[in-house]
Amino acid sequence: MTMISVTRSTPALFRRRLPSPSTLSSLATAAALLFGSIHTGSVFAQTQSDAPIAVIGATVDTSIWQDPVEALGTLKADESVTLSSTLTGTVSAINFEDGDSVEARQWLVQLDDEQAQAELRAAQALLDQRRSALDRAQQLQDRNLGVRATLEDNAALVRQSEAEIDAIRARLADHRLRAPFAGTVGLRDVSVGALVTPGAELVTLDKLDTMKLDFTVPATLLSVLHPGLTLSATTPSYPDATFRAEVATLGTRIDPVSRSLVVRANLDNPDGRLLPGMLMEVRLNQPAREALTIPESALVPDGERQTVWLIEPGQPASVTRREVAIGERRQGEVEIIDGLESGQRIVTHGTLKVREGDPVELIAEDVSDGDIKEVLERQRRATESQINESQVNESRARN
Repeated sequence: MTMISVTRSTPALFRRRLPSPSTLSSLATAAALLFGSIHTGSVFAQTQSDAPIAVIGATVDTSIWQDPVEALGTLKADESVTLSSTLTGTVSAINFEDGDSVEARQWLVQLDDEQAQAELRAAQALLDQRRSALDRAQQLQDRNLGVRATLEDNAALVRQSEAEIDAIRARLADHRLRAPFAGTVGLRDVSVGALVTPGAELVTLDKLDTMKLDFTVPATLLSVLHPGLTLSATTPSYPDATFRAEVATLGTRIDPVSRSLVVRANLDNPDGRLLPGMLMEVRLNQPAREALTIPESALVPDGERQTVWLIEPGQPASVTRREVAIGERRQGEVEIIDGLESGQRIVTHGTLKVREGDPVELIAEDVSDGDIKEVLERQRRATESQINESQVNESRARN
């Protein structure tokens, strides 16, 4: 009988798939490193989760506050008039050019007055005749040869002629248009020889060294308005210029439709840049008062409410949400009416990272908007340095 021996051996396929001892050693080392890395990361993450949250804050402070009132106003000349004729006539002479500065009582336009001059000469001749008759009657009366009634009649005729001459001279004055005040004339739209009628506009005259600025404000501000309040005004015509003035007069009537009051201020205009009819943007400063203020960036809207994150002192400090009542706003700041006290600290940057009771680290305080980027960059570098240092320490501990 032939005996067959069977040798138990591992198939070649399975022998090829089994890792070598060196490979097993490498895998063990990698697993250990991976576990250590995961363990280190988890420890660091745990450490980070327990660390205070870095925030930027500000101190609630009392400051001087002026509530500005913004309005639109219109410029008017201090004195302004449009000269026109009161009678029908032909222009015989013009005594100005476009934009001239003229003196008070300077004549500007002359109308043809030949007929009125002839009437004046006739009236003067009649006056001379009547005065001669009055002298003769007076002489006869002095010698008791005349009648008293004749003397009185001649005296009345003399007075009548004098009145007629005054009337003619008044009509002659209407033929010559004069400047009622010193100022600047506008564009000339009339020529010599033109026929003008009563009411025809011949020339404009404005006194421009001082301008009147009229603007309207709500009647609800009547209690704080008074002459002497300061204001600043700008116009699109000179975007880089700011004109300052004081309230001169308050209107005496409130518009029943808009419930507004007209306020007038006087603006100096020595160089003549401002012209009547210009639109002005007015910023009126109300009387100064003290108010609690915080940076506007500290506000956290919550529905219709406004809240802030209040930094509570402690080791470490923590935050609590506090509802506040706000008043007026100005650039970058808001007035606090209720909810905070002077000296308290609030979060201005980092409001979206914190929750009720979170520990916080105040890395900067009362930082202007231009310096925030630098503060955040310093904090980022410090955090990276801390991470690197922690990783080095963990690596040393494993070795």
